[in-house]
Amino acid sequence: MSDILLVHSSDLHLRPNGTEDELRALRRVIDTARDLGADVVLLAGDVFDANGVPSSLVEAAAALIAESASPVVILPGNHDCLTDDSVYHHPDFAGLPDLHVFGVSEDGSVVFEHLDLEVWGQPHVNYRDMRPLGDPRPRSTRWQVAMAHGHWVTRPEDRLRSWLISDEEISASGADYVALGHWELAQPAGDGTVSAYYSGSPGRAGTVNVIRLAVDGAVEVIRVPLPVA
Repeated sequence: MSDILLVHSSDLHLRPNGTEDELRALRRVIDTARDLGADVVLLAGDVFDANGVPSSLVEAAAALIAESASPVVILPGNHDCLTDDSVYHHPDFAGLPDLHVFGVSEDGSVVFEHLDLEVWGQPHVNYRDMRPLGDPRPRSTRWQVAMAHGHWVTRPEDRLRSWLISDEEISASGADYVALGHWELAQPAGDGTVSAYYSGSPGRAGTVNVIRLAVDGAVEVIRVPLPVA
């Protein structure tokens, strides 16, 4: 057995942006994962800025994901939720090898048997409120990672927001790592009983979270800078 290496990002918000490389954020994440030799790439919501982005952008993103050296797990977020017109229903995403989209190709979890790792998450299926970590999944493998896209509650006034994630829900997940999305800045979350982190968006944070699940049971989380170009 050997250590498992995960790369976690979120909130890429791919959209038409004029003369710039529209896939730059995704390309930086995929290239970094390849350079690090990641076993799995986790994209925790809002890969796309909206479901109404041009089909050409969706096709180009699917082609780039198909070139990934690692399996890619996508959790649809509040911007790219699983409505009838979702980007993830696009035919270019169907059947992509090593792409796992919760709510489309995967019911609620994906198991990587060779890693003894299960990744689970509850996708946003529409634009209405939901509890991203409200229904934790029992552990079935040595390693378990939860993905959630929502707002971590840190103050009483946060209760007025949508898609809430509480300290209690993070702890109750029992996961070895909780990959969070929805916030554009990278930071830890929860009360420390479970390793939970926002990756931040590539554009704002300029980094990805790199998680090492060590043979001895340790979980190490560091931030690795993305390439500038």
